[in-house]
Amino acid sequence: MAKNIQAKREREKELVSQMIALYCRKKHHTKKELCPECMELKNYASQRSEKCPFMETKTFCSNCKVHCYKPEMREKIREVMRFSGPRMIFHHPVTAVRHLIETKAEKRRQEKAS
Repeated sequence: MAKNIQAKREREKELVSQMIALYCRKKHHTKKELCPECMELKNYASQRSEKCPFMETKTFCSNCKVHCYKPEMREKIREVMRFSGPRMIFHHPVTAVRHLIETKAEKRRQEKAS
């Protein structure tokens, strides 16, 4: 089970990383490297994912009911997700579709458990 949770953490970090990179390229006009603000957000999101005690029962942070981000970082990550979410299908289609499928499956499991 621990291996499965670690794989879940890695998928979440990969997805968030891709979303932040997309956001940074489009909003801050960067090429390959993230700007300092986006790098800080990426590192913060990665740390939160590593320490998440709910990883076993949730799909991704965006679906979590606890929201352990500091308020200012929560606003930044929400802005990134609002911008990048719809664009992911064009930039990272496999990741976007996998996320949609996993999110639907998790919601079904939660509904059955209720």
